Amino acid sequence: MIYEIEEKCGKVKIYIEVLRIDYYENLAKEYLSETCERCPIFEVGQKFILEKFEKPENFCTWAWQDLFYMIHTLWNGGTFKPWYKENVVIAVCTDGIRPVTFKIERVEDIC
Repeated sequence: MIYEIEEKCGKVKIYIEVLRIDYYENLAKEYLSETCERCPIFEVGQKFILEKFEKPENFCTWAWQDLFYMIHTLWNGGTFKPWYKENVVIAVCTDGIRPVTFKIERVEDIC
């Protein structure tokens, strides 16, 4: 029983939350060959918890690639100071027509 408690202590988790979804209709009309709408994959307030360093199920592959280095940095104890508070960063996928803004936060279980 003690072993199980000790094993859980200090585990790293990454919380990802969708803060905002934008859509630039004027840019879409001017530059895209086909019409599109806002991002169909995410919803504002949607949350993901990473207990393993792997892409969550149903997470956009393109957004994961854009956020990967920030997730990796936080997962390994890095920080984005002095620009952000410790253990958190705000990031955006690189879709210039319909970007999604995320909060990425590192949390450790404390016993």
